Amino acid sequence: MKQLPKSLRKGDTVAIVATARKTTEEEIAPSVKMMEGWGLKVVFSPHLFKSENQFAGSDSERSSDLQWALDNKDVKAIIMARGGYGTLRIVDKVNFSRFVKNPKWIVGYSDITVLSSHLINLGVASIHGTMAFNFSQHEEATESVRKLLFGESVNYEMPAHALNKCGEGKAELVGGNLSVLYALSGSESDLVTKHKILFIEDLDEYLYHVDRMMMQLKRSGKLKNLKGLIVGGMTEMKDNKIPYGKSVEEIILDAVKEYNYPVCFNFPAGHIKRNLAFCIGKMIQLVVYNSGTKVDYIED
Repeated sequence: MKQLPKSLRKGDTVAIVATARKTTEEEIAPSVKMMEGWGLKVVFSPHLFKSENQFAGSDSERSSDLQWALDNKDVKAIIMARGGYGTLRIVDKVNFSRFVKNPKWIVGYSDITVLSSHLINLGVASIHGTMAFNFSQHEEATESVRKLLFGESVNYEMPAHALNKCGEGKAELVGGNLSVLYALSGSESDLVTKHKILFIEDLDEYLYHVDRMMMQLKRSGKLKNLKGLIVGGMTEMKDNKIPYGKSVEEIILDAVKEYNYPVCFNFPAGHIKRNLAFCIGKMIQLVVYNSGTKVDYIED
C-alpha cells in the first residue's frame, strides 16, 4: 500500500490548481463555497485563471503552479480545477522530492490520471474524484471526496451487471482514465499493475480505440496478473459507420475473459455525474457476486 497523506481537519488550507484546461473564477465559485462550508480555507494557485488557447496558461505557468502547491507548507491538499488535456505536458517539469517527504492529498480524475499514476510510482496515494469545476453537479460524488479527504469511512455496494465475473480480490487499487494510461505506456509514469486491482474509465472514444487500448494493456502484460478489474463509466462511446460489432463492455470482457479474477462493470466513477471517489494506492477488497459488487477499504 502506498503512503497515505494526512487527513484534513477544519481550518486547513487547500489549493485549487489547474494543470490542464483553463477555467474561470465563476466556474469554480460553487466549489469554493462548499469547501469553506467544510471548514477549510481555499486559496488559488498564482496563475489559476490564466489562458493560453485551451490551456490554463503556458506549460511553465501550469507547472510552476503545481510546484507552488506541492511545496507550500500551508497547503494541506490540492484540488484540481478540471481535466481536459495538458498535465502530460508538464509532469516532467515538476520536482516531487519535497512532496514525497511530506505528501498531501491531490484530488482529480480524467487528465489528472497522469499525476495519480506518477504518484503511485513515487509511493504516494491520491484521490480519484470529482474536481472543483464539477463539485456542484452531484452531491453524493462531492461528499465522497470530502469523506476521503477527512479520513472518514467510504465503502461501496453496487447492483450486478450482466457481464460481471464473480470472485474476490484483495489488493492495492490503481488506474484511472484508460486513454491516459495508454498514453503513459513506456514512460516514467507508466502504471505497474501486477497483483493490483485495476480501475479504468473513459469518455468519447471510438469502440475500436478501446479495443486497441485493451489489446495494448494485454500484450504488455498489464491484464494478466491482476487481482481484479473495476470498469467505471465508459461514457459517450462512438462507433463507425460500419459497426464494430461489440459493446464497450464486451470489448473489455473479451480482453480479460481468460483470466481468473473478478470483473465489475458499470461502477459509478469517471465521466459521469455520480462520480464516486476512489483512493488510488490504498488496499481494497473487491467482491463481485451474483447480485452485486462490494468495494471495502482495508484499514491500516
